[in-house]
Amino acid sequence: MAMLSKEQLLHVFNRFSFLTSQPGESLSLLTCSSFSLSSCLICSICTTTDVKKRIADAVQDKQEAVAVTTEIQEEIFREMGIDPRIGITCLGKVNMVYENDQDLMIQFYKFIAREEIACDEAELGPNGFAERMHNQQKLHQQQLEMLEQMRKFHLDDQLVILEKLRNHLETANFENEASVLSSDQIQEIVRRKVTPLFNPRG
Repeated sequence: MAMLSKEQLLHVFNRFSFLTSQPGESLSLLTCSSFSLSSCLICSICTTTDVKKRIADAVQDKQEAVAVTTEIQEEIFREMGIDPRIGITCLGKVNMVYENDQDLMIQFYKFIAREEIACDEAELGPNGFAERMHNQQKLHQQQLEMLEQMRKFHLDDQLVILEKLRNHLETANFENEASVLSSDQIQEIVRRKVTPLFNPRG
């Protein structure tokens, strides 16, 4: 079975991101990013009001959000004249076939992240999703501040801090909150860094 070209994959990634990023209103021909205006006239996605609402409604009906995002991807493949089964199979092979194409892999991981965000938004609801995004932004800022604090120490000390952080994450089962050490914790780790108690001379 032939693999999708880079251009075809990029179209799928961009189209999916476009559709799942739209506000709660009907998509129009003017905003459609389909291959052409003529193909959009029969586009099954553009005639569906609010793609986000479609996913949220499915979740309310006890369906898996990822099942709906997969359906949307299948519809994109149909727009392109590609058998959806072949298209979905090709998505599962991107890592293997294009592993050396850094630009495409970056776009592929963005596509995966976009799907996860669409599912989270549907499952958590507007308020829950907004809270999660706020917490993630706060966590990211704390991680940046931690890295800035670490850079003030020598490389050997930084390695010790990273090792302690790894142990901390493992103990906490890799919970997000465990990925940050406070300034006091970092200073304490450096202070208690293991040093030889006896260093015999020559």
